Amino acid sequence: MVFKRLLGSLGVGGPTVDTVLTAGAAAPGGPLSGQVHLKGGSADFDIDHIALELVARVEDERGEEEEERLVAFERFTVGGGFRLAEGEQLSIPFTVALPWETPVTELYGQSLGIVLGVRTEVSVAGARDKGDLDRLAVGPLPVQEAVLEAFGRLGFGFESADLEYGRIGGTGQQLPFYQEIELSPSPQYAHAVNEIEVTFLATAGGMEVVLEADRRGGFHSGGHDALTRFTVAHDGIHHQDWQALVDGWLRQLVEHRSAYADGSAYGHGDPYAGHHAHHEDHHHDGGHRSGPGLGTAVAVGAAGLAVGVVGGMVAAEVVDEVGDFFEDDNDDEDGDD
Repeated sequence: MVFKRLLGSLGVGGPTVDTVLTAGAAAPGGPLSGQVHLKGGSADFDIDHIALELVARVEDERGEEEEERLVAFERFTVGGGFRLAEGEQLSIPFTVALPWETPVTELYGQSLGIVLGVRTEVSVAGARDKGDLDRLAVGPLPVQEAVLEAFGRLGFGFESADLEYGRIGGTGQQLPFYQEIELSPSPQYAHAVNEIEVTFLATAGGMEVVLEADRRGGFHSGGHDALTRFTVAHDGIHHQDWQALVDGWLRQLVEHRSAYADGSAYGHGDPYAGHHAHHEDHHHDGGHRSGPGLGTAVAVGAAGLAVGVVGGMVAAEVVDEVGDFFEDDNDDEDGDD
């Protein structure tokens, strides 16, 4: 066993730690398992606790500036209260449940450029050391994959994905940030929108789908954003005509031009004043859609959006940049606040 990290706060001769996650992508709301491997140092040490911290690389817009930082969004204690003998090797298995809003890092096995990690904290004799940081891979829930597949079948293409610090008003959002998946419009909608941004806010009981359209301006009105949300269930996904459902969402989002333009859909004058930074105010509830549809099974595979992903829209240099960011921030304490 090659241990990756010496617990630096304890100096030479202290224990080392290496956390190994079970292979494969986890799912939002699903289990995350693995083992924390400890190796004793040159003396006996009392291990107060071992904690796992979930962190994410998040874009934080502050005024005109935007910065990236690691934000911790969940914490689990997986062991502690024992003595690690000199030179002793010990493995501590764990299984924890990921938050339902955990962002998706890959689609059809291809990286989306989202950075998530599991940071291991070991507390020994009152000194805490964040000694190990590991990449966390998360795939979509079946209902998330169904919605994205429907966009792909409608002709939308994958552009990018990121995590934005802040809250979406009028939703049940729990985490301090949210994921945006940016899609290029299909030819059918290219005249109306520049892009569509999709945000999933999952819970144990279902999922909110928040859609934001960067709209093209007409002769009488400038371009502006329109935003609405819908609710779907986790079950019965193979009995839903997702393509028709998502197309209905899109029509509802882009066809009410006058209502969005004058704010009457919201009861406010300028529904998007100061809106884009954190999506905090004036969000239109577009209604709730769920339940069985026309019985169309959702095809899972290399169709639709996957063509854009596999075709290189998530370029190799983006994946390399993700790795570099992780190495640079291995000792970063920025996610603690």
